[in-house]
Amino acid sequence: MDRLTVTLTVLDYAAVAVFGATGALAAARRKHDIVTFGFFAAVTGVGGGTLRDLLIGAPVFWVARPDYLLACLAAAAAVWVLGPRRFRPSILTWLDAVGMAAYAVVGALKAQSLGVPPFSAVVMGVLTATFGGVIRDVLAHEPSVLLQRQLYVTPALAGAGAFVLLGQAGVPTTVAGVIGFAVAFGIRAGAILWRWALPGFGGPLPEDEAP
Repeated sequence: MDRLTVTLTVLDYAAVAVFGATGALAAARRKHDIVTFGFFAAVTGVGGGTLRDLLIGAPVFWVARPDYLLACLAAAAAVWVLGPRRFRPSILTWLDAVGMAAYAVVGALKAQSLGVPPFSAVVMGVLTATFGGVIRDVLAHEPSVLLQRQLYVTPALAGAGAFVLLGQAGVPTTVAGVIGFAVAFGIRAGAILWRWALPGFGGPLPEDEAP
């Protein structure tokens, strides 16, 4: 197994598990049962990667590898066992930031490994990083992160773009992946902590809008 494959696999499992945990936490906030916990975790964990694979014409990654779904279910079980008291209210936001940053790199990396052009690989990174969270918010009847003014798509775009550009410049995949993750997570963290936002049409960011 070459280094590219190892890097892709490790990041993929980590991102799936983290996003799965955010899905389970969304179910916990709605007081759902254990089956719904698992469903939310699975759909959130594999949603972005499923869309990516369908768009680039690749076999959907979890169909032949159900262990990805098992990783989501394990994350759901952990949330169920630990219970909501073990999680501060902001934990879903921070876990989502970690999952988003990892998936931005994972999506771009897999697309590139299948011969997708650099610009399209960046787009695949963004879709992989954001689509699972969109599905989670819809299922949980939560306000979508994409409808908030705080930065969310932008960090994914910056992280995936940094990863692809560094790879094109000859930087080793692992180093480029770490930098891409750090860029995406750092920008998203700034949006959470200090309400970073791009200028929007029609005026400044409302003061009462939460990150």
